[in-house]
Amino acid sequence: MDTELLNEALKSNAWPFEEARKLLPKIEGSDAKSEILFETGYGPSGLPHIGTFGEVARTTMVRHAFRVLTQDRVKTRLICFSDDLDGLRKVPDNVPNRERMAEFIGKPLSRVPDPFSDAYPSFGAANNARLRQFLDRFGFDYEFASATDYYTSGRFDAMLLKMLAVYDEVMDIILPTLGPDRRATYSPFLPISPRSGNVLQVPMVDRDVARGMIAYIDPETGERVETTVTGGAVKCQWKADWALRWAALKVDYEMAGKDLIDSVTLSSRICRALGQTPPEGFNYELFLDDKGGKISKSKGNGLTIDEWLTYASPKSLSFYMFNKPKAAKKLYFDVIPRAVDEYYAFVDAYWRQDARQKLQNPVWHVHSGSVPDKGVAVPFAMLLNLVSASNAGDKQTLWGFISRYAPGVTPQSAPELDELVGYALAYFEDFVRPAKVFRAPDDLERQALETLDAKLAALPADADAAAIQDAVLDVARPIQRYQDASKKGPDGGPGVSVEWFQALYQILLGQERGPRFGSFAALYGIGETRALIRAALDGTLR
Repeated sequence: MDTELLNEALKSNAWPFEEARKLLPKIEGSDAKSEILFETGYGPSGLPHIGTFGEVARTTMVRHAFRVLTQDRVKTRLICFSDDLDGLRKVPDNVPNRERMAEFIGKPLSRVPDPFSDAYPSFGAANNARLRQFLDRFGFDYEFASATDYYTSGRFDAMLLKMLAVYDEVMDIILPTLGPDRRATYSPFLPISPRSGNVLQVPMVDRDVARGMIAYIDPETGERVETTVTGGAVKCQWKADWALRWAALKVDYEMAGKDLIDSVTLSSRICRALGQTPPEGFNYELFLDDKGGKISKSKGNGLTIDEWLTYASPKSLSFYMFNKPKAAKKLYFDVIPRAVDEYYAFVDAYWRQDARQKLQNPVWHVHSGSVPDKGVAVPFAMLLNLVSASNAGDKQTLWGFISRYAPGVTPQSAPELDELVGYALAYFEDFVRPAKVFRAPDDLERQALETLDAKLAALPADADAAAIQDAVLDVARPIQRYQDASKKGPDGGPGVSVEWFQALYQILLGQERGPRFGSFAALYGIGETRALIRAALDGTLR
C-alpha cells in the first residue's frame, strides 16, 4: 500500500477501519501481543444461512483493515467456532425425518443422527460441513473449530477448572438476570449424562475444586451423580461457554448481533472473572425476512446461502453485508437485483475516486483492496427487463440484444456479464415472471402511447439512450397528469412525474418499476419497443 493510502487508512471512517483501530492498543507497550485472534461463532442447530456468512465476511473485512493499518507486521488468525456440543432443544422446521430427530432431543448436536443422509456422523457434523464448504467457496482464510473437539480433547480443561474455582463469582453475575424458576436450576456447568447422553440443565449439589469435580441429582433416576468438569464430561451454559472460549483462546475480536448485547455484557464479566480481557467487537443489526421477522436457522426463513448464489455472485453478497451493518436489513430475494447493480456502480466509481474515497468504497473492503478494473456493460435490472420484454429463455437470445447495444462485447470478452445474464434468466423465471401483471391503458394512456410510438418512429434506428429518453419525456410534458411542479423541464415549466414511467412499466412489462426507460429501449431496440407498444394497444401482451 502506498503512503497516501496508508495515511488515509489511519483516519478513515469506514467502519472496518474504525473497528480495526480498537485493536491497535493490543500490539503496543510492554505487554504487546504478537498475534491477534478474530473469532466468529456458529450454532449448528440449523442449516447455515446468510447471516452466518455475514458475520464471517464482516469479521474478515475488519481483519483486512487491521492488516493494512499494521502493514502485516502482526500475525492474525480467524477461528470459526461451532458450538456442536450444545443440546438439541427442538427439531428444526426445515429438515427431513423430523420424527426420528425428535427422539434425540437433549442430545449434543454432534451425537444427533444426520437427518439428511448417512454421509455424516451427526447433524452437527453435517451442518459444520455445509458451513465449511460455503466458507471455502468464498475463499475465506479461517480455521474451523468444533466445541466437541475442544471439550473432549482437553483444550478447555484448564479454563474449566478455573470456571469451577470462580463458580460463586459466575453465579453472582448470572443469577440476578434470571427469573425465580430458572434461578433455582441454573449452573454454569451442564453435565452430559453418562447414562442417557443428554445435556442436563440441573443445579449443582456439591463441588470439589481441588478434585475438579461437581455433583448433581439425575433428574430421571433421582440418584446423586458425581463427575469431573474436564475431558468433555460437561459443557458450559452458553453465556459461560462464550466467556470460557474467549478466555481459553484469548480471543481479541468478535462481533455479535444486536439481540446479544446483554449476553456480550455478561460473558465479558465472566471472562474477566476468569482472569482474561474480553474481546473487542461491535453489535450489528439483525437480518429480517420478507415479513420483517428475525431470520432463524431452525425456521429456515429468509435466504439460504445457496439461494443467493443461484441468482447473484458471491461478491454481490459480500457487498450487501458491508453496507450499514448497524441498520436492520431485509434479507430476501427482492433485495438481490439492487445489491448487484449497486455493487457494479461502486466498482465503476472506484477508479474515479481519490485515496480517501477509495477506502470508504465498499468494493475496496469486499475485494481486500484488489478491486476489479471495470463493471459490466448492462445492469442487472436492465437485463431483467430485457428478459421480460423479449421473453428470452436462453443466453444466446439475450446476447443478440446486448451485442447490438454494445458492439464488440461478447460472452468471451465479458465473461462476468455472461454470468450475470445467466443469473438474470434464473431470477426472472422464479420471481419476475410469476408476478407479472399487465394492465390495459386507459384512454389518456392510449393517446400518450400512440404519441410515443410516433416519436420513436421519427428517431434514427441507432438513436442512443439519451435521445430516446428525451422523446419519452417530450411525450409526457404536455400532459397534466404527468407533470410534476417540484421538477423543472428544459423550458422552465414543470418536469415529468414518476407516474408516467410507472405507467410504461405496468402496461408494457407488467411490472411496477424498472430502470431508465431510454436505456431499456436502446438495449431492446427501437423497433422492438414500438412492437411492444403496439401489442399493448392491441391488448395482446401476456
